[in-house]
Amino acid sequence: MTPRVGDEIPPFTRKTGFANWNRYAAVNDEFIPIHMDDEAGRAAGQPGAFGMGNLQLSYLHTVLRDWIGPEGTILRVGCEFRALNTRDMVVTARGLVTGVSREDGRTVVDLDVWTEAEDGTRLAPGTARVALA
Repeated sequence: MTPRVGDEIPPFTRKTGFANWNRYAAVNDEFIPIHMDDEAGRAAGQPGAFGMGNLQLSYLHTVLRDWIGPEGTILRVGCEFRALNTRDMVVTARGLVTGVSREDGRTVVDLDVWTEAEDGTRLAPGTARVALA
């Protein structure tokens, strides 16, 4: 694979809700009422329960890992949580190549990454750097 600036990486899509949030909470011991109970979400000023911010980060990790494969290395990934992931929302993680270089004999790729809702609202924009095998 020889990425070029402007290339989009294949997206990762997930319809979210209590089943996803519950599995994520179980792994991370994050059974917080605003993520599990609509009344708690409403009490926090939202329309109901909403997903964990770090779940968005895990979607970004997944889209990168799927793209680089088991031999590649995620060097850095980070994002800002700007909008909520609500129940039954279809969330897509995406990436766009912004730079390609050779470092220590490896191809290193910089990307803009983000998760977005079906209407294109960016939920968690960020950046990443990966090394390809």
